[in-house]
Amino acid sequence: MNAPAKFTWSEDRFGPDTAHWLPRSPESVLDHIPGEDGLPLIGNTLEQLRDYPGFARRMVAKYGRVYRNNSFGGRSIALHGPEANELIMFDRDKIFSSEQGWGPVLNLLFPRGLMLMDFEKHRADRKVLSVAFKPEPMRHYAESLNDGIRDRVQAWSGKSFKFYPAIKELTLDLAATSFLGIPWGPEADKVNKAFVDMVQASIGVVRRPLPFTAMGRGAKGRAFLVDYFSKMVPERREGAGEDIFSQICRARDDDGAYLSVDAIVDHMNFLMMAAHDTITSSVTSMVWMLAKHPEWQDRLREEMLSVAPAGEGVGHNSLGELEMTEWAFKESLRLVPPVPTFPRRALRDFEFGGYRIPAGTSVGVSPAFTHMMAEHWPEPETFDPMRFAPEAARERHKYAWVPFGGGAHMCLGLHFAYMQAKIFFHHVVTTHRITVRENYAPEWQMLPIPRPKDGLMVTFEPL
Repeated sequence: MNAPAKFTWSEDRFGPDTAHWLPRSPESVLDHIPGEDGLPLIGNTLEQLRDYPGFARRMVAKYGRVYRNNSFGGRSIALHGPEANELIMFDRDKIFSSEQGWGPVLNLLFPRGLMLMDFEKHRADRKVLSVAFKPEPMRHYAESLNDGIRDRVQAWSGKSFKFYPAIKELTLDLAATSFLGIPWGPEADKVNKAFVDMVQASIGVVRRPLPFTAMGRGAKGRAFLVDYFSKMVPERREGAGEDIFSQICRARDDDGAYLSVDAIVDHMNFLMMAAHDTITSSVTSMVWMLAKHPEWQDRLREEMLSVAPAGEGVGHNSLGELEMTEWAFKESLRLVPPVPTFPRRALRDFEFGGYRIPAGTSVGVSPAFTHMMAEHWPEPETFDPMRFAPEAARERHKYAWVPFGGGAHMCLGLHFAYMQAKIFFHHVVTTHRITVRENYAPEWQMLPIPRPKDGLMVTFEPL
């Protein structure tokens, strides 16, 4: 293998914490893997942004399930299928870095978040953070979610509106109460604006915090939140708040020590970002699927009413009874995975699909592709929640469905996501019918996180 090139990540772009990253290898070391480099400078980036699932299908058809592409700043290798997902996500031999995979996109604004940690450091911090997602705190979050969702659904009743921006606003408000323990109002609005600016900056073309750019606004948002969270940590440690922020402030590691203030701030910034954008996308996709398949609204309504009366929501202890609702949510995530592709970086040479892939290579796997493979999902374009009934799911490859990732980096908040979705749809479906105009078919932008380009026009018709 050729010698690696001189280290190229500069501290003003990624900070001193990235000094341990592997140097970039010369791009020629990937010449033996078939693929395309695309246009000068931008590579395949625009084609993937325009239609990522279509791009992946075209490349697999032409080159197979291992191919080279050039996008988002350099060459990388894409691996496809459940076996690739298992190799990368389960990572039995600790070959792949999540930090160095996600870092070029997220490290400027969400450094040292849980997804940007590897191995023992990741395990230790994940264990501390997990206290915020144990049953007792989750019961408290359920009460808060029910109250907030009930009021907002009533405000939407009888209206035709763009669902995506409406649910995005709601998930931000719910995060203010469940994650931060602050009421809706001017304070929550400032926090929400800072998060929105940071998320938009993370995918901005300009990667330096210049004035009047998305990155400039994102840097200001981060500075605001670092100051905001840092000042609140001592107070939350001494208090008895049940929100996620308070739980993390009081959590201790195996040695009985608190997380540092800086660590808490970084984790809260990341958790808020990861939670609100993915649940916004996931709930939006299920609303669209139910609008297209009203017969499933009827089936879910019957199940929901057997658990709790219309409009009253569902408590934490009853969430497990909403089996078909969970299957419908999982099927929506299959068809529109909230994270279409997962990046990693190889720390050592490895082999897959008959190719030797050198250390330092950026690699990625694709839930969006795997979820549509006919050998695992017959008639993959069809919405069929019964795929997730136990008897149907039993024989399927464990890594054929991976919207929440897998292995050590499996989404820490996945049970919170299930809970929020079930509570939301219980409030909506028991009191309304979701409809769209005839022949309506919104276009979806899949990267970085799926969203309907027109906002998804729906009507909530009261029952």
